[in-house]
Amino acid sequence: MIRTTTGTLLPGCRLLVRTFSGNRSVAHPGLLMSMSHTIPCMSSGSTTGPIITSFRHHFSFLASKQITRLQPTSRFHKLISSSPSLSLRFKGNNTLSRAIAQQFSSSSTPSPSTATSSDPAPPSSHALPTSLQPGTWLDRMPKSIQPYLYLTRIDKPIGTWLLLWPCIWSISMASYGANLALGPTAYMIGLFSAGAVIMRGAGCTVNDLWDRNIDKKVERTKVRPLASGAVSPAQAVAFLGLQLGAGLAVLCQMNLYSIMLGASSLSLVATYPAMKRITYWPQVVLGLAFNWGALLGSSAMLGTTNWTVALPLYASGICWTLVYDTIYAHQDKKDDIKIGVKSTALRFGEKTPTYLAAFSTGMVSMLALSGYMNDQGPLFYALSVGGAAAHLAWQLRTVNYDNPADCWSKFASNKWTGALVFSGIASDYLYQMF
Repeated sequence: MIRTTTGTLLPGCRLLVRTFSGNRSVAHPGLLMSMSHTIPCMSSGSTTGPIITSFRHHFSFLASKQITRLQPTSRFHKLISSSPSLSLRFKGNNTLSRAIAQQFSSSSTPSPSTATSSDPAPPSSHALPTSLQPGTWLDRMPKSIQPYLYLTRIDKPIGTWLLLWPCIWSISMASYGANLALGPTAYMIGLFSAGAVIMRGAGCTVNDLWDRNIDKKVERTKVRPLASGAVSPAQAVAFLGLQLGAGLAVLCQMNLYSIMLGASSLSLVATYPAMKRITYWPQVVLGLAFNWGALLGSSAMLGTTNWTVALPLYASGICWTLVYDTIYAHQDKKDDIKIGVKSTALRFGEKTPTYLAAFSTGMVSMLALSGYMNDQGPLFYALSVGGAAAHLAWQLRTVNYDNPADCWSKFASNKWTGALVFSGIASDYLYQMF
């Protein structure tokens, strides 16, 4: 049990408090409590009080001198409130609860003056994991399935976009090259979209099964369902079976050649997480897996892969992955050094800008070659090639590799790189049709 007297708050917490009177949000220290929805809390004898912003994983932050009435909303936890003290009791065998309880109970308690201060939260060494983000739509889902939804990272669609864009590029280029109708093209894009959501989730499950012990030691990942104990390895394996079954159902809607080609990519999906323990170039294996759709989209439309177009497109996607995932890996480089995980971010070090400039050039060059082999028109070179080059240049010019938040922002912006490439292909295709 964690207990704190009125006005004395646990370190390492940040709270966005919106008062009824002031109508402004401020960073404020707070007391960790177990609520899974937004809760209005009124201070006793006062007409003002804070509204507490809900956080994922059934946790929220509370700052109030006196709590008169609270309704527990989590089946794992129960908040006991009293005046002049507050207690937080963790019930049941919840590994995440115990881990957070141990983290905060081992921290020293600040002076009472801290409770009324609007200063920023304590240093980052006490900050909560960045994966505890407020107000995702998953918080409104049934509690029994929330851990599995978080396991798939469906609330962070950037991974799905990065997996889907090479598929869409390949499908639309094949349709342009063979002058295929819009209906079958749109149907195939929809089919691949469903497959991307399913298989990206399956890839996350595989990755977290491999990395569950490592994730416990990394600030950004230690509250993932497997690392925190919200999902057991056996449960994750069973869930993975369901995901792969759903992915197979989507794949079986395609021709036999595409079914065999798609199934052959599973070895890359399964082995990628191990590469982080073996080589400083795991992003290459990730690129091979994530851009498989550049080969599969062509065969799905044509019955066989047009290798003269698909291979340069595949190479372009791999170079692109090396760019965005190296930026992504810079978020965790300090933790990775401590625990022995390898990445291109550590391999490149201070030479990262040079390496990524080279891979960006490779991405744009291979994209142009693929378009040339497919007899693409001028809109492709203006929008797809030119747009991708401009966006990559912006990323490399502005990214701060020592700022995890900026690394995430630049990484996530690559959904627009993919959209720019598609815009030129689609423009050529529509111009050809109409």
